Formats: sequence, structure tokens, C-alpha cells
Amino acid sequence: MRNLLKIIIVASLTLIILAACGNENKEKGSAASDSDEDNLLVISSFTIISDLAREVGGDKVEVHNLVPTGTDPHEYEPLPEDIKKATDADVLFYNGMNLEGGKDGWFFKMIDSVGQNESNVYNLTEGVEPMYLSAEGSREEEINPHSFIDPGVGIKMVENMRDAFIKVDPDNKDYYGERAKEYLTRLKEIDTEYQEKINAIPEERRILVTSECAFQYMLDHYGMEEECIWRVDTEENGSPEQIKSLVEYIDKNNVPVLFVESNVDPRPMETVSKESGVDIYEKAIYSDEIGQPGDEVDTYVKYLKYNIEIISDGLNS
Repeated sequence: MRNLLKIIIVASLTLIILAACGNENKEKGSAASDSDEDNLLVISSFTIISDLAREVGGDKVEVHNLVPTGTDPHEYEPLPEDIKKATDADVLFYNGMNLEGGKDGWFFKMIDSVGQNESNVYNLTEGVEPMYLSAEGSREEEINPHSFIDPGVGIKMVENMRDAFIKVDPDNKDYYGERAKEYLTRLKEIDTEYQEKINAIPEERRILVTSECAFQYMLDHYGMEEECIWRVDTEENGSPEQIKSLVEYIDKNNVPVLFVESNVDPRPMETVSKESGVDIYEKAIYSDEIGQPGDEVDTYVKYLKYNIEIISDGLNS
């Protein structure tokens, strides 16, 4: 009987302890949920901006990326999950420069459809001077949207993002300011690295030949020439006329090596290589996006550092 009584007492105490632990865990879980709910819900139009938002926003933000790696950011169709997130978002970032199709493109159609206030929407290339491209034989010009390839533009985008976060969430002004300061220091170091590596390339070899003329901002910033197969995306990318024109340019300017971007069909450049006798560099360079998490180039910093290493090695070899 005494043993039975001891068992009952021990069992009762155990139940009381477990209940207390359960309540404590529940309270911790509720606190975590409350903390998550306090985070800003950030919508980003594509992968590079998503990475910037995580760097500057840290643990104060939840980031939802729209255009995934491997998808054309010019003509994206938002998914139901994108629509839901955009409806509830606190801040929405886009690249501008017509990357998302401009005011009549898919991004602003989504904004209008969910009833978002445009005061929550921020163009990260605000203040960047646009550069233009025109198809061969055409007088019409298009804005080149690929300004983010230039570290100098990346610096401006981070400054714009920092200011937007502070405007939307002023209580955490110091937090965003400090994270942005640390990140901007890294980008400014990369900016210096670009200039040093490009200055080290013999002047006559400072010519970047790619499939698409996406690198205009970066090359103008650091003093390089650019040529490509096509300047504006059309259904005739890699046409015989475009390939012939580029081969003539390569012969005339003694271009040392050719490059292919990670997200384009390499066959037109393979034809150029065959007809010009100039090799394509063994590694692709990045233009429109960063890779999936775990890939070699899965952050904006890695993207920038990778590209300058490839360009430098290729043009110095």
C-alpha cells in the first residue's frame, strides 16, 4: 500500500512538471510567433533584390522572392502564393529600368490587382542614370535594365533599400543603418577590386564580348568596351546577320576571348567562336540572376566577385 501511494505521488508530480513545461514551451512558441508577426513582409521582384533585402533587413524581415532563378524577369506571371504575399506585404522592392516591364508590366499589374498602396513600393534604381540600347538598324531605344551588374549601382540600390526600411520601420532605424553600413563597406571594397583588376588588363584587351549587351553600366563605369550578338531581346537573337556583324568586329579588334552568360543559349556564341577562331572562356558569367542556395554564386557579393574573377582571368589569359 505504501509503495502504491509513492507511485501515485511520483506520477502526480511528473504530470505537474510536464504540464508546466508544456505551458512554458507554449509561451515560448507564442513569443516566437509574435516576434515573426512583427517582422516586415518584404516582396522582391527577383533574386538579387531578395539577397539585398536579407542582408540589410536581417532578422527584422521576411522576404518573399517573385521571379525564381532560371525565369525571365521581363515577363513573369505571379503565382497564387505571390498574390497572397503581395496583398499582405509591408514593403515591395523592384529593380526598375524596365526589368519588370515598366508601369504597364506584370509587377505593377500585380500591385494594382491586390490593391497595394504605391507608397509601399520602392524602385531601387532611383537616382541611377539609365543607359540605352537599340537593335541594329532600329532608331528605337530601350532602357538597359541590367544596371545591378555594376557594383557602383549595387551600392546605390542598398542605400535606397536602407532608406526605405527606415521609412517603413523607423523604430529599427539604427539596426537597418548598421547592417547597411557593414554591407556597403563590402560592396565598396568590391568596387575597388573591380577597378584594380580591370586596370591590370592590357588596354587593348579590355573588350568584353557576350551574347547580350547586358554589361553596359559596369563596363562604362570601369572603362571597358563591349560588343555582343544582340542588343535588344527579340525573336531573332543570334540571327545570321548578327553573327556576321560580331565576327567582323572580332576580327577588326583582335578580341582575345568570348564569354557566354549563364542564362542564355550558348549555341549562337559557339557559332561565332567557330567562324572567328576565338575561343569561348571555359566558365560562364552571370547577368540576370544569382543561383539557388548552395550554388557557387548564390549571393550578390559572390555574383560580383565571381564575374570580375572570370572576366579578369579570361582577358589576361
